[in-house]
Amino acid sequence: MKTFPVGGVHPPENKLTAGIPIRYLAIPPSVAIPVSQHIGAPAEVVVNKGDKVKTGQVIARSKGFVSTNIHSSVSGVVNKIDFILDSTGYRQTAVFIDTRGDEWIETIDRSDEIITDIRLSSEEIIKKCLEYGIVGLGGATFPSHVKLTVPAGKRCDTLIINGAECEPFLTSDHRLMLERGEEILIGTTILMRALKVTKALIGIENNKMDAVDHLTKLAAGFTGISVHPLKVKYPQGAEKQLIKSLIKREVPSAKLPLDVNTVVHNVGTAFAVYEAVQKNKPLFERVVTITGKSVINPGNYFVRTGTPVRYLIEAAGGMPENTGKVISGGPMMGKAVSSIEVPVVKGTSGIVLIPEDQSERAEIMPCIRCAKCVLGCPMNLEPYLLMSLAEKDDFERAGRERITDCMECGSCSYTCPAGRPLLDYIRLGKSTVIKMSRKQMVK
Repeated sequence: MKTFPVGGVHPPENKLTAGIPIRYLAIPPSVAIPVSQHIGAPAEVVVNKGDKVKTGQVIARSKGFVSTNIHSSVSGVVNKIDFILDSTGYRQTAVFIDTRGDEWIETIDRSDEIITDIRLSSEEIIKKCLEYGIVGLGGATFPSHVKLTVPAGKRCDTLIINGAECEPFLTSDHRLMLERGEEILIGTTILMRALKVTKALIGIENNKMDAVDHLTKLAAGFTGISVHPLKVKYPQGAEKQLIKSLIKREVPSAKLPLDVNTVVHNVGTAFAVYEAVQKNKPLFERVVTITGKSVINPGNYFVRTGTPVRYLIEAAGGMPENTGKVISGGPMMGKAVSSIEVPVVKGTSGIVLIPEDQSERAEIMPCIRCAKCVLGCPMNLEPYLLMSLAEKDDFERAGRERITDCMECGSCSYTCPAGRPLLDYIRLGKSTVIKMSRKQMVK
């Protein structure tokens, strides 16, 4: 079975919602839509208080190449432009809209017809991804038009579609592959045309064999697309690990997939690209898993951006009394939210409610030099050393020890028998090293 050779762990899968079809979450009476739902420069607000907006209308425009448009997820009236706490705990600008009905912009095709004929050129597809706010939906939220723009001197020969969904609990991609498989494959074909490649590989962990079988059958009707089951091993869905698993190419330190002639997109992104190109639909809703061992009615929902997390929790039967943490994302790479009023954004793949007895940190003990963190690290780093260097503010050496190669997967902290907060210190060290590097570049 295909997999990556170095590191990795296998936490309990807890795919509690794998068999639950996607439903549509009711539109809330108001939304708060952040203007930065992507890596790069925040979009610039182009509406004012009191303006009437329609679902799908641009409310903030991209500002710079690494940026993208933001669209209204509801129809209604702009109540205010103000700051809001996002899921990471940072304040950012958001457009607050009071909902009035659900009137969509006229250009969106709302029919159920699947459009197979692709008429746009590579350049037109890339432009549409920018205009319609398409970003990576696997969690990184990198603007898709940037990934699709191959710089001079570079080339791409292989597109990889990430359907691994290796995070415990999350099933939004799994359900999307089962229910919108044809649209995903058309979206994959559109991405192939944008990149001007003839080969695409879809990687799916083998705990989702129903999705593997379904897409394999569908792919028989598409040129150049193949489906590949992968061993269940976290973080199988990380870009560099997925590339190694599927095509045996090693992305060098501090390099990108394009440096080995490859581009990786998530299955959710492929679906969003289909909707943008074939249906003229901007990215203003996505599938979100709401789950947890104590949740009464866990499920998968299409959710409009800007919807408070509270509405998802209410749809799932309410907050269990024993809830200790509410995690945005999966339990390995997700982060605890400070309030259930934070909005769902393009990068919100799931909301996981963790019981109190499982959310408490273990007592921190001295490192016993067992090297489990080293064996678990998929990037071949030494997490115990990186934590020690961050503790001692030795950031120059941390940079030499490749701390910026850390993908923050959490495998090190997961395996540590001493309860050491390895990832916390590595994140601190990594961000500091990146800031130091940027200052040096400016000089």
